[in-house]
Amino acid sequence: MITNPLAIISLVLATILLVPMICRKIRIPSIVGFIIVGIVIGHYGLLPDSTAIQTLGKIGMLYIMLQAGIEVDVNDFRQQRTHAAIFGIYSFLLPFALGVLTSRLLGYNWVTSALMGAMYGSHTLMTYPIVSRYGVQKNEAVNVTIGGTMLSISLALLVLAFLKSNFAYTDSLTTWAFIGRISLTLLHILVIFPKIAQRFFKRWSDPTSGFLVVMTFMVVSAWMAEWSGLEGILGAFMCGVAMNRLVPNLSPVMQRINFVGNNIFVPLFLLGVGMMIDITLLWSSWMTISIALVMIATKLIGKWLAAWLAQLSFGMKVMERKLIFGLTHATAAGTLAIVTIGFQSNIFSAEILNAAVIMILVLCTSASFITEYAAKQLALQEEARLEADKADNSWLMLTVAENRHYELKELGELTELHEPDLCSESDWTEATRLINHQSKAAIVYHPVQPINTINRILVAVPPYAEKEHDFISCFGLVRRLSSQIGAKVVFFTNETTQKALQAFCRRKGKYLRAGYREMENWEDVLMIAKQMMPDDMIVMINARPSTPSYNPLFDQVPDMLTRFFSDHSYMLVYPEQETGAVIPDILTGDTPQASKTWKVISWLKRKVLSFQQR
Repeated sequence: MITNPLAIISLVLATILLVPMICRKIRIPSIVGFIIVGIVIGHYGLLPDSTAIQTLGKIGMLYIMLQAGIEVDVNDFRQQRTHAAIFGIYSFLLPFALGVLTSRLLGYNWVTSALMGAMYGSHTLMTYPIVSRYGVQKNEAVNVTIGGTMLSISLALLVLAFLKSNFAYTDSLTTWAFIGRISLTLLHILVIFPKIAQRFFKRWSDPTSGFLVVMTFMVVSAWMAEWSGLEGILGAFMCGVAMNRLVPNLSPVMQRINFVGNNIFVPLFLLGVGMMIDITLLWSSWMTISIALVMIATKLIGKWLAAWLAQLSFGMKVMERKLIFGLTHATAAGTLAIVTIGFQSNIFSAEILNAAVIMILVLCTSASFITEYAAKQLALQEEARLEADKADNSWLMLTVAENRHYELKELGELTELHEPDLCSESDWTEATRLINHQSKAAIVYHPVQPINTINRILVAVPPYAEKEHDFISCFGLVRRLSSQIGAKVVFFTNETTQKALQAFCRRKGKYLRAGYREMENWEDVLMIAKQMMPDDMIVMINARPSTPSYNPLFDQVPDMLTRFFSDHSYMLVYPEQETGAVIPDILTGDTPQASKTWKVISWLKRKVLSFQQR
């Protein structure tokens, strides 16, 4: 037994360092390695008390749920919310029904059978870090699984709350208190906490401070969830969803969350799971082993059927079905909560408790292998698709009259631009000259507040913009930025261009939830200023001369931005100009000309300036 505190810390840190290295050598998931080491430590009593590891490990479980909530693609998730709800019903009801049936066949009463069915219906996203590591967390199957997980866990906990303590909430006063606590918890996590965090990020943009704020809200949310009678993992997930738009996936804050969580808290959680497993149970009692085998088979069959039905219902690929199955049959936190409370309430026997621990070991191991294989195959397929669609153009990003290299770099990372050229020009004349003498796509960026605190992106799209050679890249820029920061997009354009934008927004895997406002002519662009709110950003799609959507009024845009939008963050986006291509006469002939009203205004402006100079 190791009693020296420094020796204990040394053992834990050495384990966290060496286990992933050894697992890569022998080609097994590191999750399995940490659980096995935890079993060894627990079996031989190398540590006198596992309380500290269990406490830190619980933060690891909360972190996994927080990460799942933050990394979910909000736009795709909204599009797939119906699929997620349907899959959540599949994922709970099928294992629940099978669990009740097998438990009755084993001779248990209806209460025990129902609680065992709830245990089978829940699952833990403990293999989610594998998905995140392979970069396929935005896959449709992952979004559907995350949404379905929350529903299945909620249903399992509702069954638990209904059955434990002989229906503890039958008293009406207690029931209303329970509902009141849940309502107060949801209000704080989904409404109050994000507002506090947004104000903090607007005042302090330090990534380390942002990391501490998010982690604090995660723990407080988990505590409030447990205080209200729910599970802490639900609170952590809701906190992740609430912080989704404030913590972009490619931001420095998210990098710190990933580093600390993946390298400290998650390994400690897995070690804690292993330390709870008593390996001697495998040969101590045939009754325990028999129950464990039935539990493992029931869970695997139920979750596989749910994944198979999801594949048939939503038209998914075979590898996506395997990924869903790998993510959903792992079990830890939810099962431990249900089986512990069931044992303490005399609903479960000691054999069921021990069998559940064996089930956790087996299913965590199998889920790790299946998730690793499926995520790797999907990552290879995604990489091949992206390689086939890869464009040769690069981007030019610049600021005017200010040096904002850090902000430009952050914007480039969030919008996934490949090695853009960053520069700063002294005035708009030089910036316009630089842009017009290059064919590559360009962005002029003026940041006023941290980009992760933006609530809405207002996009002004001129007529004929959809005819531009590289307009789809500009649309993709807006879509990726919206996805990263969770901001709603509102397009201001005419009816014809709006139809093209709606078609772009509905593409499978590239979904964008957007609003639309009518703006027939570019001279109406100033009406956007009247509709802007404090945390809005405006994006203007511009164009170079001799391109389909070019308008002489674009020459007034720099002055317009300086006069009317200087208090807001804004971007001026130029699509790539196709070099050496001949623009058809029908497009150049349809290029809109400046209206007589604007010509008169421009003439009066020149006269006033000349008079002032005299």
